[in-house]
Amino acid sequence: MITTINTFIKRESSAGILLIFVTLLALLLQNSGLSEIYNGFLHTHVEIRFGSLQIAKPLLLWVNDGLMAVFFFLIGLEVKREVMEGHLSSLSQVALPGIAAIGGMIVPALVFIAFNQGESFAMKGWAIPTATDIAFALGVLSLLGKRVPVSLKIFLLALAIIDDLGAIIIIALFYTSELSTMSIVSAVIALSMLFIMNRMKVASKAAYILLGIILWVSVLKSGVHATLAGVALAFMIPMVSKNKEGKTFSLSKEMEHDLHYWVAFMILPLFAFVNAGVDLRGISVEALFSPVPMGIMLGLFIGKQLGVFGFSWLAIKMGFARLPSGSNWKQLYGVSVLTGIGFTMSLFVDSLAYNDTEIYLYTDKLAILLGSFLSGIFGYIVLRYAKKP
Repeated sequence: MITTINTFIKRESSAGILLIFVTLLALLLQNSGLSEIYNGFLHTHVEIRFGSLQIAKPLLLWVNDGLMAVFFFLIGLEVKREVMEGHLSSLSQVALPGIAAIGGMIVPALVFIAFNQGESFAMKGWAIPTATDIAFALGVLSLLGKRVPVSLKIFLLALAIIDDLGAIIIIALFYTSELSTMSIVSAVIALSMLFIMNRMKVASKAAYILLGIILWVSVLKSGVHATLAGVALAFMIPMVSKNKEGKTFSLSKEMEHDLHYWVAFMILPLFAFVNAGVDLRGISVEALFSPVPMGIMLGLFIGKQLGVFGFSWLAIKMGFARLPSGSNWKQLYGVSVLTGIGFTMSLFVDSLAYNDTEIYLYTDKLAILLGSFLSGIFGYIVLRYAKKP
């Protein structure tokens, strides 16, 4: 199992390095003479039409609504596998990361609310600092090598998965617009057919993909955020199937394996590239210290570490969970700080909360980058100088 985890972390850390590169590239393009070309690329009009059915969006929204649905499909497959047979398959395994993840969502949200209560539009962003970017967080851990025990890497992995599940629930409950009854009926029919195929253990990828596209279009048109179609589809992919030769295999694991590199090395970097281009030229120090960016930045850097470490400490002291084997409190605190690296997930929630408007002059996105950067640097320093138990 340790070999599998190390392979996963190595792959995630490589993706984290790529995310850093494309983020810097986006910042460079947006703040140079090439900004018009960069913004022209983001707003390239892309349209698909089948008779009266039309989907017309700028490239930015195709990435955020379309490719990110594939990302959430992968997240759904990972959650399903971990719950059924992985690190979340028993109460003892899920106790500490589960409680820590809850704290890591509640406290950052409270920090944001403390800065922005009374401002209705600003309050839409309360969930921005509750997210964790697993690629970046594991990327920092990989730089520390054997200084961090495997048990803590598993803790961070499980926490991030639960964190993603929390983000899915938040998006479903709080970032859904007016609903279209006809489109919801179409989505329910597609889901019902997928459920029947699951029970029959149908092993055809093409069939699931075709119905998945129909489900995605229905959800997109319904008013529910389209990324949730990816999660719903993931839960319908069977864990155990039989091929034409009668051999048993896992279609869910096979699709997860096939998608992981595409998501890590194409979808997430492209998402970061189109969303991280913050125009720094118009940002003043005064604007950066206004309530919304302060709520986001301190929610990630202070709220996350307090929530994750504080709830973990309570759970362990009260006997609900145990300190990860081979680790000490200082190492657990260092990993808790790393959960403040929100980056891609926080940028995604930001795009839902404020609809990519520039009302805050990019200070909301800059706050995400700064909060994530501070969490990564400080978390690395704590773990680098934490004595092994």
